[in-house]
Amino acid sequence: MTSQPYRIRPFAPSDAADAADAYRAGRPHLVVTPEVVAWQAALPDYHLLVAERAGRVVGTARFGPVVESTTPHQGFLNVSVLPGHRGAGIGTALLAAAERDLAALGVRAAHGWADGTPEALGFATARGYLRGRAARFSGLDLTAPLPPLPPTPPGVELRTAADYLDDPHPIYLVDIDGTRAEPGDLELDDQPYESWLAEIWHRPDQEHALTAVVLADGEPVAFSAAQTDGRRTYWSAFTATRSTHRGRGLGKLAKAHSLRHAKARGLTAAYTQNDAGNAPMLAINDWFGYRECATEWKHSRPL
Repeated sequence: MTSQPYRIRPFAPSDAADAADAYRAGRPHLVVTPEVVAWQAALPDYHLLVAERAGRVVGTARFGPVVESTTPHQGFLNVSVLPGHRGAGIGTALLAAAERDLAALGVRAAHGWADGTPEALGFATARGYLRGRAARFSGLDLTAPLPPLPPTPPGVELRTAADYLDDPHPIYLVDIDGTRAEPGDLELDDQPYESWLAEIWHRPDQEHALTAVVLADGEPVAFSAAQTDGRRTYWSAFTATRSTHRGRGLGKLAKAHSLRHAKARGLTAAYTQNDAGNAPMLAINDWFGYRECATEWKHSRPL
């Protein structure tokens, strides 16, 4: 198979299913659907190249500028190749093509993630990328019993994001407040509301009915956002609490209700990802019974 030629080209909508397979290959903890791949490729600051071999997409490069970065000229870049097609230079070719396109966009530093395997880490290091912070993937068997629901404090009530379809701005306010506390290497400006609507709220896999929202005195102050593959797998996209209400267990309460909604829907597996230094969220996930299933490492290099 390694002798077969390949070509690097821009993504086409008909590539969505194969591109999703290439992204997920060897990563059962990822929730990536063809619908999301096609939707992301249409976003203005998201770029997607594919590697085609024998009429099939066998790898992808996903990249673009980090538009909210307060440091100018920063970009994201991630490459995936199906295991049976590795070792033929496809990943190297995808990376080089994406780096050229990023440079043409004015990006001067690329940031991406590599799986915590010797092969992936060696690939990144050999191409000049420096390893940074780690992230942890964890999985939970939703067919097993969940821990008892934490008590709901006085003055607190539970709803879902489906109650805010007409006006999601209160959810946005919780999201940007929570994002400010997220560990990361780049300092980011708050994402504008219209951009948040397009890139987060309207994601095709976003499950508003499974996203639990905690209200205090009638106002949303915490949520646990859910995405699914539409079949069996639940992805905990983000659990956030407003800074004025942290330390009360409201994020844990939201996630407890979201997981119960998912279990009642019939979903059987839950996954999440957290920065390895995010001790509070890791402790919450450990309490639910999540167990580490994979790691990845941030890598960066100047272009």
